[in-house]
Amino acid sequence: MKCRKCKAVAAVALPSHNTAFCPDCYPVFVRSQVERAIHRHKMIAPGDRVLVAVSGGKDSLALTLLLHELGHDVHGLHVDLDIPNSSTDARAACEGFFAKLGLPLTVIELRREGLAIPLVKSRIKRPICSVCGKLKRYYFNKFALENDYPVLATGHNLDDEVSRLFANTIRWDHAYLSDQGPLLPAESGFARKIKPMYRLTEFEIANFSFLRGIDHVIAGCPYSGKASFPIYKGLWSGLEERMPGAKVQFYENFLREGRPVFAAWSDQQGQLPTPCTECGYPTSAERCGVCRIKAMVADDEK
Repeated sequence: MKCRKCKAVAAVALPSHNTAFCPDCYPVFVRSQVERAIHRHKMIAPGDRVLVAVSGGKDSLALTLLLHELGHDVHGLHVDLDIPNSSTDARAACEGFFAKLGLPLTVIELRREGLAIPLVKSRIKRPICSVCGKLKRYYFNKFALENDYPVLATGHNLDDEVSRLFANTIRWDHAYLSDQGPLLPAESGFARKIKPMYRLTEFEIANFSFLRGIDHVIAGCPYSGKASFPIYKGLWSGLEERMPGAKVQFYENFLREGRPVFAAWSDQQGQLPTPCTECGYPTSAERCGVCRIKAMVADDEK
């Protein structure tokens, strides 16, 4: 198979695009997909400082490199979860990568917040993955607002988005379906959230990371064994293998036909978040979820 662009021997075949690329042209294709997403959804305005949430995995580090090469003002933020045999490697990958690029990186240690994930897991009976996600979103958004970053970027890829959409559709979760997409506009108490890699699959990003020599953590979280997303991803991978392009078609059709309907439903509800009585974070209850988690952990320590 030959490269679509230069006709050299191809190294990466992309059945969903009915094309293939050589090692030199493939990163250009990936960059164009990210640039297209940013332009199409008006994700980043001229002069915007972009805060990138980085985990140490291939997706967030690849996004950092791509945004940097596209000329955006990038600052990384890593939340150290304090998980044994996992968090140290993740943090080291982030610090080494940002040092190599000469870009600023801030690390928030949940241990210093009294919320180290092993401690939280031992105190709270809820699934730890949902709790961990809530904590990370809280501190990412909090840092963005407190440090004047109008844009918060995450490395969610097409597999992530399709799996989440599939899960929300199975439950017909109107609230989540109403705001799922590659762009969430800034609201009172929330920074603008963007997902510039939403058109790229894990396979495509993995190839980009390999060809660009991105040193990232490979091992998954030791606490994610009971997570449902890997099951959904497996189902969709099987479907994609038999029907190339199914993932992007499902997601793009939802953005075009489904999301506007659910967004209109959400607007009719008229439910706006109010500041948490303890920390000021937007919430639909008197206290936000993170403050409630802090209280539960503190009560168990008494």
